[in-house]
Amino acid sequence: MDRERLGDGELLELVLVGRNTEGFSGMGSELLRRFSGLRGLSRAGHAELCTVPGIGGGRAERVQALMVLARRFSHEPLLPGRPYRSATDIYRHLRSTLRDLKKERFLIILLDGKNRVMGERLISEGSLNASLVHPREVFSPAIRESAGSIVLVHNHPSGDPTPSLEDIEVTRRLRSVGDLVGIRVLDHVIIGEECYTSFLEQGLFDRLPAHGQVQHR
Repeated sequence: MDRERLGDGELLELVLVGRNTEGFSGMGSELLRRFSGLRGLSRAGHAELCTVPGIGGGRAERVQALMVLARRFSHEPLLPGRPYRSATDIYRHLRSTLRDLKKERFLIILLDGKNRVMGERLISEGSLNASLVHPREVFSPAIRESAGSIVLVHNHPSGDPTPSLEDIEVTRRLRSVGDLVGIRVLDHVIIGEECYTSFLEQGLFDRLPAHGQVQHR
């Protein structure tokens, strides 16, 4: 079998039911149609998948596991020890993981004194706000691992990486705390569907308001 010549739907069927597709022919094509292609399929929840004829709980788990593997394969890892160059590095590393999520996820990238990557840490999941992204949760791993600086990263499920008022306020607050503890906030990168916004590259750090000037959404 020449798998390179199979369509996306046929490949899905091969993964889900094997070569003997009797009674399941067209299942892969129906999945793609129902969820508007592979990108939509990657966002589908377990219950949604189970509404497709022939897709029970076990096959729904297989579809979701396959989508996770595909995302991991497509990203370009930021390996520990690698020099951090720009927000583009972070976008390439995390876009396949973050851009299709239905919730906001906030992470930090830890850098040493020579701007080499030390690792990444998940801080919170949910709508970005000051209570979820508390300075204690952000800076504790950085202090514990003696990071020289950090990069803030989160996604916008809407696909539009334009910073919200809450994004700006959280960034202002964390930069102020970073200055106090001696761990610089090097950038804040917001991941969208096909692009990103970097506070550093856009000069947004220079325009952060003083405390109390931003109204929370």
